[in-house]
Amino acid sequence: MTPQPDAPAGRVRRIYLDQTHLRGHVTGIERVTLDLFAPETLAPHAVRPVTSGSLPGMIAAQHIALPLHALRDRTALFLFPGFPPSPLCALAAERCLLYVHDTFLLTRPEDLSLRSRLYMSPSFALALRWCPNLFVNSRTTGEAVRAVCADRARVALLRPPVRDAFGLGDLPGSAPYGPGATLRLLAIGTIEPRKNYPAALALTAALIRAGVPAELHLVGRVGWGRHAFLDDPPPFLHRHGYLSDAELRGLAGSCHLLLSTSKAEGLGLPLLEVQHGGLPVVAPDEAVFREVLGRSALLIRPEAPDTAARTLMDWLAGDGLARAAEASRENVRRWNAAAAEDRGRFHRFLAGDPTAYDAADSSVAAPGAQDPHT
Repeated sequence: MTPQPDAPAGRVRRIYLDQTHLRGHVTGIERVTLDLFAPETLAPHAVRPVTSGSLPGMIAAQHIALPLHALRDRTALFLFPGFPPSPLCALAAERCLLYVHDTFLLTRPEDLSLRSRLYMSPSFALALRWCPNLFVNSRTTGEAVRAVCADRARVALLRPPVRDAFGLGDLPGSAPYGPGATLRLLAIGTIEPRKNYPAALALTAALIRAGVPAELHLVGRVGWGRHAFLDDPPPFLHRHGYLSDAELRGLAGSCHLLLSTSKAEGLGLPLLEVQHGGLPVVAPDEAVFREVLGRSALLIRPEAPDTAARTLMDWLAGDGLARAAEASRENVRRWNAAAAEDRGRFHRFLAGDPTAYDAADSSVAAPGAQDPHT
């Protein structure tokens, strides 16, 4: 990033923050927007949130209001932490900052809603070609972005801090468990194809067949797609719908572990959030989970439920629950320390520091991206 004469390091910027996607339920993407890009977090820069109260309002703000702001306010930055920006924002490409949570809009079309395929995917594909400043929530996401974005773009790590959203910090860890007791598995996330809940059900059923009483407690609203298990749910499935943070605290405190069988994630925020309470995590043996969870989790192959059940049973017999409590808390501390370093670099970048992303571990790759301070 080459500093410009009118962009000295330490400059306070005006930032238009796209919050048009903040409507209704707060899940992972919304929580990252609220925490990582809160106006007080971006201080001393002057943040101007752009909001909407409806889907038509969101579309109008993204395709008309934000591009007009870019034309009228030619010194401001434009930060997009949720949905991809309108192609018209390419007129101010060097001043646009796009935060990428994942690349599923391009790589998993079979798991998307119709609205995502028709509205979001095309805008996202275009934005990755014209936006020169891309920020990602994990190195795994960054590598996926680097494979599809413009060669000149900067792809920089900006891992979100993970707070104790559910108030689990005073829990001793997972609920007490002993042989013959019912193993209570918790799963968190919108019911949609990518979350792969049939695999979680298959694993729970495999545990029961192997003689381990088990329950699967599923927290999340029904999203899109066809889900046969909703029509004829097995008796061990307990659906809780969307819960507030306080309500989820009570449920998490009664469960023994968090289970994820997702086909793919850019980060998997709830997996880190529950680690504040020392809750063990069981997740797929994939790159993003190895990156995010380190050695704190039990990694399995969800596509092989009987093998995964035996792995989990051996882990339980080896006192895995007791040992996992401190490992979980230590992992979330590790993650937040890395996130704090990322935040410091991002703030230096906003202020015009030309060396902010010189460090080898701060960017997935850092070719000649355009300077936004023009």
